[in-house]
This record gives sequence, C-alpha cells and structure tokens, in this order.
Amino acid sequence: MNCLQKQITLSGKSRGFHLVTRELLEQLPELKSYKIGSAHFFLQHTSASLSINENADASVRDDLEKHLHVMVPEDAPYFDHIYEGSDDMPAHIKTALLGCEVTIPITNGELALGTWQGLFLGEHRDHGGPRSVLVTLRGETG
Repeated sequence: MNCLQKQITLSGKSRGFHLVTRELLEQLPELKSYKIGSAHFFLQHTSASLSINENADASVRDDLEKHLHVMVPEDAPYFDHIYEGSDDMPAHIKTALLGCEVTIPITNGELALGTWQGLFLGEHRDHGGPRSVLVTLRGETG
C-alpha cells in the first residue's frame, strides 16, 4: 500500500456553494497512479465546509445556500461569538452541520463519484479567502 499527503489551496470564493472537483483534481495529478484505494479530503477551516452533492444543476447549490441561511440566520440575538462579524458564528454552525471532510474511493486513477456527484466547497463567510485542503491518498499504485 502506498500513501501520499498533499496540501492543496482552493482559490477564494464568494459566499455560497462552489463545485471544486476540477480545481482539486488539477492540483492532484498523483491520483492517476492509484489503481484502487481511497482519497481523503480535509478542509482545514472552521467557517467553510466540504461535501458531495449534485454537480449538474446550479440551482441545487443556490437552494442549499438559501436553506442554510434560513436555518442559521445572521445576527441571532443569542450569539455571543460576534467579534469577527455577523457572518462568523453562522459559518461555524454551518460547518459543524455539514462537516469539513469527505472520503471517496479511487478506481483506476479516478475518484469513484457517481454520475451526478461533485465535491463542493461551502463558503459560509462573505469573504473567506483561499481555503486549504489536506488530501491523503492511500492504495495500490502501479
């Protein structure tokens, strides 16, 4: 079994959900050498999330953002953590709900995602900036 760990930087994004599968894979050419295994993606931030969802219809991303904004509104009167802006505490809650890591099987040098699946960065801050993802590949190479 072979292992590889690599830090990848995603470009800064506006608030919302962004399909980042291609951006991640462009920085991970080593994936092609893995015949079988798993790829673990860990987003090293507390105000953004990483998830798998539909990659075909952009309205899914828009609806996710709208729904989370209703579930976790800004300026809730019970928030104590308000020092970094009105979008910060809601961002932490959204990250806690959605998570910051995913593991995907590798088959013949590719992520074994379903036809309509893609990796999404949920940017929960108005101006989050670049985001770091630590990727760990494990499996058989050849």
